[in-house]
Amino acid sequence: MKSEEIVLLNSVSAPAVHPEGNRAVASVIRPDFAGDAYVGQLWEIPLNDDGGMPRRLTRGFRDTAPKFAPDGGTLAFLRAAPGEAPQLFAVESRGGEPVQLTDRKLGVTGFAWSSDSASLVFAAPVPEEGRYGTVEGVGADAEDARLITGYKFRLNGAGYTNDKRAQLFRLAAPDLQAEPPITPVGRAKKQAEGEGRKFQSVPEPVQLTHGAADHQSPQFSADGGRIYFSASLHAEADSDLVSDIYSIDTDGLDLRKHTNLPDQPAQWISADLPAPSPDGRWLFFLGSELGESGTDFVARNTGLYVAPTDTSAPARRLTDAETIDLSATSGELVAVGDDAVVVLNSARGAVELLRLNAAGELQVLVDGRRQVTGTGSAGGSLVASFTDPGTAGDVGLVTPAGLHVVTDFSAALRAASPLAELREETFTAADGYPVHGWVLLPEGEGPHPVLLTIHGGPFAQYGWGLFDEAQVYVAAGYAVLMCNPRGAAGYGQAHGRAIKEAMGTVDLVDVLAFLEGAQEKYPQLDRDRMGVMGGSYGGYLTAWAISQDHRFAAAIIERGYLDPPSFVGSSDIGWFFSGEYTGTDEEGIRSQNPFAQIGNVGTPSLIIHSEEDLRCPLEQAHRYYVALKQRGVPAELLIFPGENHELSRTGTPWHRKQRFDEILRWWANYLPTARNQPGTPERSGEAAELEPAAG
Repeated sequence: MKSEEIVLLNSVSAPAVHPEGNRAVASVIRPDFAGDAYVGQLWEIPLNDDGGMPRRLTRGFRDTAPKFAPDGGTLAFLRAAPGEAPQLFAVESRGGEPVQLTDRKLGVTGFAWSSDSASLVFAAPVPEEGRYGTVEGVGADAEDARLITGYKFRLNGAGYTNDKRAQLFRLAAPDLQAEPPITPVGRAKKQAEGEGRKFQSVPEPVQLTHGAADHQSPQFSADGGRIYFSASLHAEADSDLVSDIYSIDTDGLDLRKHTNLPDQPAQWISADLPAPSPDGRWLFFLGSELGESGTDFVARNTGLYVAPTDTSAPARRLTDAETIDLSATSGELVAVGDDAVVVLNSARGAVELLRLNAAGELQVLVDGRRQVTGTGSAGGSLVASFTDPGTAGDVGLVTPAGLHVVTDFSAALRAASPLAELREETFTAADGYPVHGWVLLPEGEGPHPVLLTIHGGPFAQYGWGLFDEAQVYVAAGYAVLMCNPRGAAGYGQAHGRAIKEAMGTVDLVDVLAFLEGAQEKYPQLDRDRMGVMGGSYGGYLTAWAISQDHRFAAAIIERGYLDPPSFVGSSDIGWFFSGEYTGTDEEGIRSQNPFAQIGNVGTPSLIIHSEEDLRCPLEQAHRYYVALKQRGVPAELLIFPGENHELSRTGTPWHRKQRFDEILRWWANYLPTARNQPGTPERSGEAAELEPAAG
């Protein structure tokens, strides 16, 4: 895969299934160089063998998050115009001209239908008056000063947060057969202005919440009489990580709390994604334990909880806290029957699809060498979106025989570039611990220079999904090694918590053991030409590795967590993250701090960072780079304007391509290959703007 071929990476959203169960709709989004943005539309996907081919249903710039009304007549979704925030739209379920339902200043972040299809509830940030363009002529540089009194006031990718809290709104479902509103002109406009009437092109919603907190993940109750959501409304919300599930009536009144109730144990939880059961008896939600402090988040496996909707009993955890780590990346839990939901479980690089009921009975529906990314269910059909080594995103029908794939949105990618095989391996560390991961080899006998890549997190995992970075490096002639050392997710809480107050210890042992094990097994790997690279926590462990080990020809340290003491006062999560991971003892922190060990570094290093990174702020890169230069270590600093911590995943397409090209330039200088030589002309060609395959 070449850097310019990222335009062929079609990601697929969680599918929405029509109530009849015969078709689904998913959003298919890809990077686009012409617009330097992410573009895509909704696709209708037949689920019957005789239903025909997938077809494009909408034609917006970026259409996402489709959801059918329960009666099947209307499809709601979010649409974003170039440079604008997404708004809520609705269209007849078979397609047609969409109707805009909102014009929120900062867009809409999520929504849900009522069970009778008569109403929608949505979440949207509400800017303070005078900020974010709410007053004409007052730009960001002219706004009033911000007075900060707490810990939580910024978030990577969002900026300041206290002045644009997400609130909930209720909206009547649109009549798609009604005549569209006409903007008055001439005498009609003058008359309307004289009568004080304001023209509105979209309906006026009812604001339901007003609290000084973000209100997220709204869902109607089964009977439509209440709305569930997640928020942190407790008095100590600024100094802990606790969040709760609440409900209100459809007028925004009668607030009820459903989690962390007074009669529950002292173990606090962070609760999110409420999902009332269709029979109205149960409330499911995802939660993570936070200990008695409310901030002990390190490597906490997320579990599925259930509670009676009448709060007559406390919530129960249905999944094992040590071995099962759940998510619902579709943004909600999906009901499958009156008392069951489906969830996603991270396990050894895979993401499985599980079914769980209120009794805690568990069934594995989809597993194997893939990562399920979203689900939808209706009319007896359960559908999943996924990625695997051969696709950036596709859709399959879940059957008793397994996953029956019904799309092929990565056909153009595979046709453009053969994708390298993921060779699964487990090698043993010096202390006997098994280290699981993957080896990717370029074509040819070798010996190939080796890139040891380290993932971020640290409580995250490499896995069976298509990983564009590894494929680009393999295509340039490098063998790529990626493993999940102690500290990673997917192998149980003990594995993840092994580096709590011990960063740079067994995790470094593990990644080096994987490197040595791979070199021992694969003669194609060059034992003398090695590089190491990683981002975020991967940047941390890369910087730590080159201060402790000098076998690498060069390193790339990206968006790194490089100096825990300064991170505490500069990162959006610094007020709690460092204390939980590296502890609070000064000597203990120093023993885990890459910056404190920089005098031991002699490895040439490329430091990559983004100007608007609030997670690992730019000062981490500045100080590390200058310290290397002062010590005479060959170093370069590459800074991307306008980007945040998510550059490599969601940065603008041109910046993502430039990042790849600069990385390959660096490796061409220190680890040249036949396909990646110093002075290789810049990779500037665009891949053909190919349509997603409809097969």
